[in-house]
Amino acid sequence: MRFLPVFLDLQSGVVLLVGAGELVRAKLRLLASAGANIRWFTTDGSHDVSGLDAAHAARIERATGDPLTSDLSGVIAVLCAGAGDIGVAMSARAKAVGLPVNVMDDLAHSTFIFPAIVDRGDVVVAVGTGGASPVVARRVRERVEAVLPARIGDLAAFIGSFRKSMHARIPEFPLRRRFWERVIDGPIGALVLAGRKDEAEKALNEIADPAAFAGANQDGKAEGRVTLVGAGPGDPDLLTIKALRALQDADVVFYDELVSPEILDRIRRDASRIPVGRRVGKPGVGQDAIHKLLIEAAKSGQRAVRLKGGDPFIFGRGGEEIEALRAAGVAYSVVPGITAGLGAAAQFEAPLTFRHEALRITFLTAHKAKDAETVDWSVLTDRKMTIVVYMGMTAAPSVRAGLLAAGRLPQTPVGVFARVTRPDAQAVVGTLENLPALVEKIDGGPAILIIGDVVAHSAPWRQANLNQVISKLLDAAE
Repeated sequence: MRFLPVFLDLQSGVVLLVGAGELVRAKLRLLASAGANIRWFTTDGSHDVSGLDAAHAARIERATGDPLTSDLSGVIAVLCAGAGDIGVAMSARAKAVGLPVNVMDDLAHSTFIFPAIVDRGDVVVAVGTGGASPVVARRVRERVEAVLPARIGDLAAFIGSFRKSMHARIPEFPLRRRFWERVIDGPIGALVLAGRKDEAEKALNEIADPAAFAGANQDGKAEGRVTLVGAGPGDPDLLTIKALRALQDADVVFYDELVSPEILDRIRRDASRIPVGRRVGKPGVGQDAIHKLLIEAAKSGQRAVRLKGGDPFIFGRGGEEIEALRAAGVAYSVVPGITAGLGAAAQFEAPLTFRHEALRITFLTAHKAKDAETVDWSVLTDRKMTIVVYMGMTAAPSVRAGLLAAGRLPQTPVGVFARVTRPDAQAVVGTLENLPALVEKIDGGPAILIIGDVVAHSAPWRQANLNQVISKLLDAAE
């Protein structure tokens, strides 16, 4: 993110506008609608404001003379639209005195840019692409326009009118936030959005105990809880709506090492983020310490999220954590996530089941050789069973040895799928007898192994066979 979105109070000073033609007229309309005081230097000698209503036109000072030598006292920003070479010179002058400046369609000479805007009164949404593609920004704005309620600005104004008085009645900040969340998400917010403001105001005034309405406990404090959230295998678009809501409501998030930065970006900006992950062979936070952190956060009144890669209940130790929370009397809930095995299957077209070929699936973990040695491989020899091995890169030789010794065929198709659903995902396919060599071709984990005939239906397997056919044809042609 090169350009930080900020909201500038245009009524706090003068906006100096330089330019002419339709480009400058569009900026005049935008600035005037925001209540700006505009000083306009035209570059073609015409100060025509036809098309603007009288109230907006009255906010425009038709300046004369040279903008490059004009008085800049009281100016809060400089804007050039259709200004030609004067725009570049004006940019240098503005930068010299520390004024923000925008030269339309010229990033090199701009210190701020105009986003695509959704205007709903007190609610304004700004969409930017860093100046790279205004068309993309407009398309995003259109989508936001389509889903944003028409009266969302009225709702913001409604909340603002009660905010000070209600905050005096609810001294605790966490409770205040939860109070307004219940108002916005509940019947009162729905009344405002339906245009029934008087009924909404009556309902809000009838709340006798705002703290209790916000969910305070018997001591009048915010009630804490823990939500275990499955983050999926890495692609932020695979988060469930319920998971996103939990991340936005959280006061503190305890996250695993494997949770991608893109998913961490979905957390509410002012929530605390605490890493509690561990990697094989590296020191990390112990499970008992994680239990303690979760319990302490909840008992202090915070809404804590335990954010886990994949799904909390598939090799995520979620079961241990809810047992600890239950024993401590802490309220909790679980939001499932897409596990890496399903992510790999979807991305690389490797069906984990297939009619008449694969009728069962076994999920197991073997991130150390000794883990693989404890597996009863004799129950995994059925050719119609797909085996999905989590954290199996290090133990790949032991996995191969165990399956072969139990009678699984050396030619059984296998796939090593790394960093699934992420932009740098990687797949290597081959046969069980060559499993350790396949793992060596992977450029780092996390990775899972899929073992079974279904791998022969995967896209990487088909591509590998196609490459072999092409190679043989080329050899024959020579």
